Amino acid sequence: MTCMSPSPYRLALLQGPALGAGQDGLAAATEALQSAAAAGAQVAVLPELFRSPYFCQTMDPAHFDLAESIPGPTTARLQEVAAACGIVIIASLFERVAPGLSANTTVVIDADGAYLGAYRKAHIPDDPSYLEKFYFMPGDTPYRAFDTRVGKIGVLICWDQWYPEAARLTAMQGASLIVYPTAIGRLDGESREEQERQRDAWITVQRGHAIANGVYVAAVNRAGREGALDFWGSSFVAGPQGELLAVAGEEGPETILVDINPARIEEVRRWWPFFRDRRVDTYSALTARWPRGES
Repeated sequence: MTCMSPSPYRLALLQGPALGAGQDGLAAATEALQSAAAAGAQVAVLPELFRSPYFCQTMDPAHFDLAESIPGPTTARLQEVAAACGIVIIASLFERVAPGLSANTTVVIDADGAYLGAYRKAHIPDDPSYLEKFYFMPGDTPYRAFDTRVGKIGVLICWDQWYPEAARLTAMQGASLIVYPTAIGRLDGESREEQERQRDAWITVQRGHAIANGVYVAAVNRAGREGALDFWGSSFVAGPQGELLAVAGEEGPETILVDINPARIEEVRRWWPFFRDRRVDTYSALTARWPRGES
């Protein structure tokens, strides 16, 4: 019996512009989605929390007014766009879970407009200008790959990028691609050298996830100045050997298109059989935050 790989498909990363106070990014995102579909994209990914400025730079209870139900008005609009354009849409939203309870959530909408489900960001940062613990609960959804028209796509979000465990568990759900909607940039007061080290580390660790799991990895960021943050753009796609297939610029909105070939995953994993050689019997300590009795 021959095992058939899913067919290749075209991915679009819609690097978003920085937004001014009170701006709503939905109209610009809709236009970018339509343009990407016209260019042959079958999957399109929007940046983290694309509808509003990145409000997590300050702790302001008024910002909770930006949260919405999922499914809700934004998902309904994106379902219309997906069905009209025949494109899978992956979009990050500020979810109102219950009164006083919110999440950083990414939804997946299939190419016929069907709502496939959502992933809530598992790892929540609490750093200068990234005060997300004030707004978001830790995600309570499993790591998963969504079964879309083009094949299985795994979804993680921004700060999840630094955790190999999240990428590994998502890849093990059968994803041909792991996507990371993102909002990350430079802080004022840091040296240019330190800023570049951070950007390079951000790219490098995700290329490592692609290599370690033999899977495509894509990150889509904002670009431009918002408050104290200068979002560095640089949205990119890495292949299953970590090869950079496309990298966006650091300034302003941009769409990059990349053809994803799931057959490459089988090819690479035959030569680099990391899943075969995993010593799962030795990893139980990973479930502890730190080994007991050590410092």
